[in-house]
Amino acid sequence: MFFATYLYQGLIAGFSLTALANHLAAHGVSATEVGFHFALAGLPWTLQPILWGPLVDRSGDHRMGRRRPFAVAAILGCHATIALMLLLKVDQIGLLGFAFLVHSLFASLLDTACDRLIMDHVPAAELGRVSACTRAGFVAGTSLSAAGLGWTLSGYGLTVSLSALLSAGILASLPMILVREAPGDAVGSFERRGPPPRRIAFLRFIRRLGLALRRKRALQLLALCFGLDAALGLFELPFSIDLLQGRGWDPATLSRLEAGLALVSGTAGAFAIGVWSDRVGPVRPLRTLLLASVVSFMLTAALIAAGLLGSAAPLILALTNAMPGLLIVALMPALLQASRGRAGAATQFEVYMATMNLGSVTGTALSGWLAAVMPLAGLSTVVATVFLGALLLVGRGDLLASRQ
Repeated sequence: MFFATYLYQGLIAGFSLTALANHLAAHGVSATEVGFHFALAGLPWTLQPILWGPLVDRSGDHRMGRRRPFAVAAILGCHATIALMLLLKVDQIGLLGFAFLVHSLFASLLDTACDRLIMDHVPAAELGRVSACTRAGFVAGTSLSAAGLGWTLSGYGLTVSLSALLSAGILASLPMILVREAPGDAVGSFERRGPPPRRIAFLRFIRRLGLALRRKRALQLLALCFGLDAALGLFELPFSIDLLQGRGWDPATLSRLEAGLALVSGTAGAFAIGVWSDRVGPVRPLRTLLLASVVSFMLTAALIAAGLLGSAAPLILALTNAMPGLLIVALMPALLQASRGRAGAATQFEVYMATMNLGSVTGTALSGWLAAVMPLAGLSTVVATVFLGALLLVGRGDLLASRQ
């Protein structure tokens, strides 16, 4: 169920952030415009803790369970939004960005409910494997969507591509719709089970959350989450734009290559990291991945500075996608355990994840302007420096210990 739910999220991300973004870039849309509209669609993910965390954390019991009703309602909203996009044309970039913004509102609710299901039902010793399932699902969905829908966009247009996306999304969401949270739960009913819960006042709930997040360890985790995704966002879009507009790459070819690389590292690689994290804890795998990412981006900077970007582009794609994409598999169990067992656990965890999304949005939004004043080799060096700082931070104290 977790794999399939994240597979659905990956299908949307692969279409919007890779296939559609590459398609627009190949047709002359600037990096600044593409980055702005798709960064806008990421805003609900940065506001996710306030939008949905308190709602899910303070919910009572329903006949469908405590968390699953939110997931099912979110799925229905997601599908309705994609169906409405069928009325749009590919040159209506502003409306497409707004539609993905609305979709992100529902998708972020689905993500919050899914994360809370993991907290409620997955033992601590299996969090690494579940993290691998979520990552593998997301990567598989992203890869399939980027490659397949990149091809349909080039050959058949937006309407056919959105129709295929909607059909695939409905299939991927079936496990969450059909699998019950507990044996005695109803498959489909939004009725309450038992009396309404006695809820903590919203402002008191937020104050408690703020106290937890002001602790030194929480602030360090927030900085780590923001920095990693912001750094990656600075490099990915300008690099793709350079290949498409400066070197004449075909967008469908680029989408397939990105999808293939992500699929290999994010499935077999993710499960290897997940099992490793369950056996030895998240610290050693995370340090190893951070060190490998530093080396990857420094080597990328050297290749670009040497004028080998054209011939080494596939190697650079591999270097900048494989190791960084696995970081979340090792990081997620530590973030879950840092949040678990506290009042507002789902909200606190979503703050960490939203901070990562905020970093990605910020990096993507800034990348267009930075690319105009800084060469790609410089951007790659900046990314390597951020990863080096993260490596030093992770190596200090008990940042990723199981107790906060």
